[in-house]
Amino acid sequence: MKPLLGVIDLQNIFGDSASGWFTPGFASILPQVRRLVAAFGPRVAFTRFLASEKPAGAWVKYYEQWPFALQPPDSRAYAVVDEFPVESTVDAYTFGKWTSEMAALVGDGGLVLAGVSTDCCVLSTALAAADAGVPVTVVSDACAGVSDESHEQTLAILRLYGPLVEVRTTDEVLAN
Repeated sequence: MKPLLGVIDLQNIFGDSASGWFTPGFASILPQVRRLVAAFGPRVAFTRFLASEKPAGAWVKYYEQWPFALQPPDSRAYAVVDEFPVESTVDAYTFGKWTSEMAALVGDGGLVLAGVSTDCCVLSTALAAADAGVPVTVVSDACAGVSDESHEQTLAILRLYGPLVEVRTTDEVLAN
């Protein structure tokens, strides 16, 4: 089975420079994500991070720090950016998007990850999928972190998980 492209959290809340969660490299990765989406065709899943209606546990303190994010799932902030009109998404109230729904979509194939942020939701998804025995590829130039430095540091950490996790460029992924 062909791998699934997981496009992690390309949402307005991370792409809007006025947002407290703005990811500076967001716009720069869109051309690479566009190329990957075209190449993977129907084997693409877009994800969304959502705020729980009633945060519990450590999430209570988290949303005390980020109260602007306590918005309903249908808010414009949580929509995938308009450039990628998607009919359905894999939604989670957690950083990691390795959910039972994502696992079912991956099936016997591997998982290729692009999106934001490298140092949070991409990392959390990659490690959970790898722990589940799924081969994971993180596309370095199709991901962005909260800073260039943390993006590069996270990629270095992910490389330590080889061969369960590989870090490749868009060109390298498309060449396969």
